[in-house]
Amino acid sequence: MFKKVVMIGVITLLLLAVPLTGDAFAQAAATPPAADTGDTAFMLISSALVLLMTPGLAFFYGGFVRSRNVLNTLMMSFVLMAIVGVTWILWGYSFSFAPGNSIIGGWNWMLGNVGLETQGYLPHMPYEDVIKATDPKYADLTSYAGTIPHQAFMIYQAMFAIITPALISGAIAERISFRAYCLFVVLWSTFIYTPLAHMVWAKGGFLGLYGGLGALDFAGGTVVHISSGVSALVAAIVLGPRKTHPDRLSPPHNVPFILLGAGLLWFGWFGFNAGSALSANTVATVAFVATNTAAAAGTLMWLILEASLRGKPTAVGAATGAVAGLVGITPAAGFVTPLHAIFIGFITSFVCFYAVSFKHKLQVDDALDTYPVHGVGGTIGAILTAVFATTEVNGGGKNGVLRGNFSEILVELVAIAVAYIIAAVGTWIILKIIDATVGLRVKEEAELQGMDINEHGEEGYNSEFGDRINISQ
Repeated sequence: MFKKVVMIGVITLLLLAVPLTGDAFAQAAATPPAADTGDTAFMLISSALVLLMTPGLAFFYGGFVRSRNVLNTLMMSFVLMAIVGVTWILWGYSFSFAPGNSIIGGWNWMLGNVGLETQGYLPHMPYEDVIKATDPKYADLTSYAGTIPHQAFMIYQAMFAIITPALISGAIAERISFRAYCLFVVLWSTFIYTPLAHMVWAKGGFLGLYGGLGALDFAGGTVVHISSGVSALVAAIVLGPRKTHPDRLSPPHNVPFILLGAGLLWFGWFGFNAGSALSANTVATVAFVATNTAAAAGTLMWLILEASLRGKPTAVGAATGAVAGLVGITPAAGFVTPLHAIFIGFITSFVCFYAVSFKHKLQVDDALDTYPVHGVGGTIGAILTAVFATTEVNGGGKNGVLRGNFSEILVELVAIAVAYIIAAVGTWIILKIIDATVGLRVKEEAELQGMDINEHGEEGYNSEFGDRINISQ
């Protein structure tokens, strides 16, 4: 019966999609697109860079876990490219960016009903002109792609929607059922990510620059890092600790994987931040420079702290510090100077370093420190954006505290609070529903034996490599 319902649903979606998609492409064909080829190429490359971050995250997380759980950990990131890669086209993009209300988008772009038109406006336009984006007389300008095909903007945003729930997997690694995780991803990306993306980035969204409260979030401090970090903390609490926590914690099984993953994340983050300018322009340059600078500063700060307090700088610390710096600069990337990017990298890495230590004292089994790095880092980054932002580098932004705009701190704090509440409450509800229906955790024996063999029927390494399957470990 269940299979018949699924087949009927798929056939119905395909039949509905034919006229919708046809209309979109017919309209684009009637008015040949006049896309800027340089901007289009830049955005397609940026999209590919952001997608690369998800396998990068898989290696970063995979290196931390026990070798008997490495495939499961890698899969929890990799499968996001499949799940969200489809749901974003069917409904995620429309609910995030289509004209709707101040909380959620509408139905206009459901089922891939997105054409190749380039009319619209560019985000980060001069702030005094932003109101045009929500003025009724500009209602026909429904696309966000000012100089690129609308589909290019849609697929770029898809890459953000893919990696965001993947971040959560670090907190619940080595114990959540893969089936429950996949269901969680579908529900979370629909009911948590899409409204936050709409409120912060869409025209008329409650929190954002374009007709809303005016919060600054260039590339996802609230939408990506706070939402995933807070959700990760809630998920870790709801699932409970691993059976071996905290008495038999093991060191990372593959530190080279961690460094490889961090390197791929650093590389892909240029698309994440610079691409958020949506054009190969000066703002993209500002974001690119700030991204690299903050990552470097974050790495240095973490190594200095380790060397000073623990005697030796570690490779894992270098990788974690780089990610912390990248998280901190994300909301500020297109709004700050290179010098300010150094301050943001230093401060964020410093706070995240102590947040990781504090988490261990609380005995919360956030397995791979998702909240201390992404939740805390995103929060610090959002606050520092309000401090350092300047229109001298981006006329489409706003000045921060250092430029006399003290009210921006309050605006950012409201945006942070809203993101915390939506992520925390929504994640708790979703997890409770899943637990009451299909269940969240694997059986204790399966957890101790290893997630790879029990959830996927395969092992990451031959028995002579890594740890042998031994439930005593």
